[in-house]
Amino acid sequence: MQLLPRFELQSPQSLDAALALLAANDSARVVAGGTDLITNLRHGLGAPATLIELGRVPELSGITAEASGLRLGAGVTLETIADNAELALAYPALVAAARAVAAPAHRAVATLGGNLCLDTRCVFFNQSQAWRAGNDYCLKYRGDTCHVAPTGKRCHAAFSGDLAPALMVHGAAIEIASPAGTRRVSLADLYVEDGAAHLALERTEILTGVFLGAVDDGLRSGYRKARARAAIDFPLAGVAVSLHADSDALSSLAVALTGTNPRPFLLEGTDALLGRPVDGTLLAELSKLIQKQVSPMRTTVTASNYRRQVAAVLAVRLVRELSITATANVIPA
Repeated sequence: MQLLPRFELQSPQSLDAALALLAANDSARVVAGGTDLITNLRHGLGAPATLIELGRVPELSGITAEASGLRLGAGVTLETIADNAELALAYPALVAAARAVAAPAHRAVATLGGNLCLDTRCVFFNQSQAWRAGNDYCLKYRGDTCHVAPTGKRCHAAFSGDLAPALMVHGAAIEIASPAGTRRVSLADLYVEDGAAHLALERTEILTGVFLGAVDDGLRSGYRKARARAAIDFPLAGVAVSLHADSDALSSLAVALTGTNPRPFLLEGTDALLGRPVDGTLLAELSKLIQKQVSPMRTTVTASNYRRQVAAVLAVRLVRELSITATANVIPA
């Protein structure tokens, strides 16, 4: 790593002040925990003239109850989420995902908003400045070729945040603020299938909160990921699942994935699996759905097909486990 580039640090104490600073500085970046951004800056990946530190903005803090569910401020730390007993009961996939992120020291400062806005990663991008220069850079940064797919014109760097799929299977929405006001959209709408520009955020917008609806009775959820080192690594593939099931049939199913594509995404086609028992036939169909829709490329230290297969295996195991748990909790008539 190299020394950090010179920048001016601003610490606004309100959301309006943060938005005004962002609008007034074309090269400004916002930073919360900094566990991803600061590392990238020390690798020479960007040199913003201004960093806007969001830790003192009260509108981004806290977990609050609303009539329709919960609001989690974008500045809530992953440690807070991981240690919250009420969240563990209501949204277990979210807590499992938070606990799976990096190490305790990272989770103590890393934030919900930061994890959702995590930059995409690739073995041709997350390298030293000298290494990237020796390889003529890449499509994501200062170059014009994607070394993963040299004949294409789209970056295939993979999104590797853990919390997005866990929130997606719980139907999360997000709040985005700008000088023009706020808007609320589905979390899935935050992402674009482009590793170089994967966030559907304008330059002057800040993600300020996440909304979770009230929990349905009997809903079970979980999160699993595969990684090269079990201690701190980003996911090579991560899967979140939520479902309702009884002894005869699966009545709801949501599956979301991360680590394989430039964006996290909800699996399509799961409605065709409803109304059926969770047996070998159903799980085989689920595996095929996943392997058709994930599109890992050579962006990590492992083979693309391994990541495709492990995503399917993780999902199959998780659906089986959650359906058994759900059935065990059914009270006979």
